[in-house]
Amino acid sequence: MPLETVFLDAGGVLLFPNWTRVSEALARQGVDLSPAALARAEPIARRQLDEQHVIGATSDAGRGWLFFDLILEKAGVARSDATSAALSELHAYHCASNLWEFVPDGVRPALAALREHGLRMTVVSNANGTLCAHMGRLGLDALVDCVLDSCDEKVEKPDPKFFQIALDRSRARKETTIHVGDFYNVDVVGARRAGIRGVLVDEMDLRPEADCPRVRSLDELVTRVKEGEFD
Repeated sequence: MPLETVFLDAGGVLLFPNWTRVSEALARQGVDLSPAALARAEPIARRQLDEQHVIGATSDAGRGWLFFDLILEKAGVARSDATSAALSELHAYHCASNLWEFVPDGVRPALAALREHGLRMTVVSNANGTLCAHMGRLGLDALVDCVLDSCDEKVEKPDPKFFQIALDRSRARKETTIHVGDFYNVDVVGARRAGIRGVLVDEMDLRPEADCPRVRSLDELVTRVKEGEFD
């Protein structure tokens, strides 16, 4: 059956942390770490976090700040009072405005290409209640059909109930829908529990053992969609 709907995670797929803001917050505490070094450490930290025993024992909010601790560790910075102070500042900003505010250059063209291909797109993301307004602030809301924030829906991935809400809200069929996310044990596992095919974004090829389609980028996703791989 031809693909009709694409569910997309927000963080790690469409949006990424503002590493310049993170670097500046660390610098105010005397910690010198460049935006580029933070960005390089992020996929490695994400892979370490993406284990079933971690996902099963934490909530999205708890994982979020563990994630930043791991990024600092992978970038060679030990946890300290200074890093804790910087992360507290960033947490306050995130609660008010959403720190995941960097949109890579390829995101908007990829969304436009998927829409031109005739697909409906729904953002299905674990977030903190700011995502809908945040997507509007970044001008991404007009490029998708629906945005679902786990905080608003009172359920988060990998719970299949969240995906069922997304199917209902999108008027989509599970057999003609894929979900694209960056955490195997959150996105792929959760989608499968709801009867939806999962696609893993794995930009550094860190999950070669994953038993699902993997893409390095949204550009690759667009190419494979156009080739009919998910029909």
